[in-house]
Amino acid sequence: MLKVISDDKIPFLKGVIEPYATIEYLPGAKISADDVREADAIFTRTRTKCNEALLKNSRVKLIATATIGYDHIDTDYCDAVGIRWVNAPGCNSWSVQQYITAVLATLVFRRGLKFTDLTLGVIGVGNVGSKVASAAKALGMRVLLNDPPRAEREGAEAFVSLDSLLAESDIVTCHVPLEKAGPYATYHLASDAFFARMKTGAVFINSSRGAVADNAALMQAFNNGKLSDYVLDVWEGEPTPDAELLEKAFIGTPHIAGYSSDGKANGTAACVREFSTFFGVDALKDWYPESIPLPPMPQEYALDGTGKNIEQIIYEAVTYTYPIDEDSERLKTSPGTFEEQRGKYWVRREFKNFIIRPLNVNEAVLDSLAGIGFKIG
Repeated sequence: MLKVISDDKIPFLKGVIEPYATIEYLPGAKISADDVREADAIFTRTRTKCNEALLKNSRVKLIATATIGYDHIDTDYCDAVGIRWVNAPGCNSWSVQQYITAVLATLVFRRGLKFTDLTLGVIGVGNVGSKVASAAKALGMRVLLNDPPRAEREGAEAFVSLDSLLAESDIVTCHVPLEKAGPYATYHLASDAFFARMKTGAVFINSSRGAVADNAALMQAFNNGKLSDYVLDVWEGEPTPDAELLEKAFIGTPHIAGYSSDGKANGTAACVREFSTFFGVDALKDWYPESIPLPPMPQEYALDGTGKNIEQIIYEAVTYTYPIDEDSERLKTSPGTFEEQRGKYWVRREFKNFIIRPLNVNEAVLDSLAGIGFKIG
């Protein structure tokens, strides 16, 4: 019988594989070579380092990660020894869009700014970055896109250089994979030189991978006034975030930008379906969780726009569905429980699951709400 080793924090999975394989659920960071030696497949998240040290002398033939990123997998080694590996591109892209929209809404509301006065620079315009860009445009922001691999493949017309983006953007958000070498290396992309080229007083956001930003460079850019604020969901050295960076962050969260329950369901489904295809388990080829838990708040929201501008209305609607400050406060209060906060993350549902019942909200604002994903009732 087939054997699977799975990260025990992958949701919706228990009971699904058992009719077709033996499956053992283990803490991702503690999965060892002994654990996988007799396994045919590994279901993973970011905490299991799938490299030669783990895989050598095992019978593993498939690694499926329930995440967009795959820098925790030594893909060169896997390719060399014939281990198939797959990630789940786009699985949590709407979740990250919700996270970044909540950041933008909170920042603009608290500072008394206007969306239409701001330029957002999006670095990395894949499944996530493209959705973030669309949301920002729906809010009325000017958006600049930087994605050298796409520009090379598709032509440069839709993109700007990194220098131009940094010089012109009031807010810069990163949505790139972590690449340590090659023509599109992103390790410490946000360096001293990067921050020096940013507009003075700009805001930096990183929800991609922690090591995309150099901790020391980021802290210096904030302390010397180059940056007015920064937001981090990912941390160089996580799960132990730099104490000073966390303390001074406008918003700091424990790598949960993509942790909506919808995104988790998509990631798990990608693993199960790949297992089905690879091992010929036809009964699971279209599998998806039968149900996803309801959020803690009602899914219909009566939104009264009387006397409110678009920034106030967007902030109210967005933070009703996702009170991002609560995630930040939990981490700042208890940074030592970083992994526990990820593992026991609350049921966050994406904008598409909520219906706005508007009162005295004009059509332009309703278009913006629909543009970021809400249903309008």
